[in-house]
Amino acid sequence: MKNIKPIYSINFDKTARPRKEIIYLIYHYTGMISEKKAIDRLISKKSKVSCHYFIKKNGTVINMVPDKFIAWHAGVSCWKEHKNLNSKSIGIEIHNSGHFNRFEKFSIRQVKSLLFLTKILKKKYNIKSNNILGHSDIAPNRKKDPGEKFPWEYLAKNKIGLWYNFPKKAIKFKEINVTKKDEKIFYFYLKKIGYCLKKKQPKYSKAVIKAFQRRYRSKTINGKVDKECFEIAKNLVKRGLN
Repeated sequence: MKNIKPIYSINFDKTARPRKEIIYLIYHYTGMISEKKAIDRLISKKSKVSCHYFIKKNGTVINMVPDKFIAWHAGVSCWKEHKNLNSKSIGIEIHNSGHFNRFEKFSIRQVKSLLFLTKILKKKYNIKSNNILGHSDIAPNRKKDPGEKFPWEYLAKNKIGLWYNFPKKAIKFKEINVTKKDEKIFYFYLKKIGYCLKKKQPKYSKAVIKAFQRRYRSKTINGKVDKECFEIAKNLVKRGLN
């Protein structure tokens, strides 16, 4: 790939994986103020973390682990029937200070570079739109990245990831509570989309709802199932993209 600089990390599994095993793209933010320190951490043997690609504030893309090797970016994770997604994914870190710091908007150059890189990887490995995920999607009880300021809707307009397809003006359900029956149906929708749920673990379920809201309904992230969340999930499932 052109315009991609190498700064290699030693944190990866040394056995190459078959190309066909790469089926997910996972987006992260660094969660650190200093870009240099973020890069240093991803190449440090002590940190035991890495990613395949790193996108700087100015849009520069750095390759840190070759695609054919398993980078250490997802950790304990779950999506659909798969657990511990490192082995089946490519991890992309986008520099951003994150929730515990300033949590600024992603720069225009970063978003353009991310779009460029994702389109190449999506085509190269035939990655489906519903397999392009955020860290919080696959590890909702531990992670919030890439966060509610991540441009999911914009990327979806460019055929990257999923988005619902009814007008925002039609959504007037935010304050409407759902019935117990609809709440159960909502959890069914979440599973159909790909989110993992754990029985008899309400705290984990609330974290999953927040992850869903963080991605699809970012203005209100409260972990509560309302009619708006229900309709968004229903629409995603109806589209048959999950």
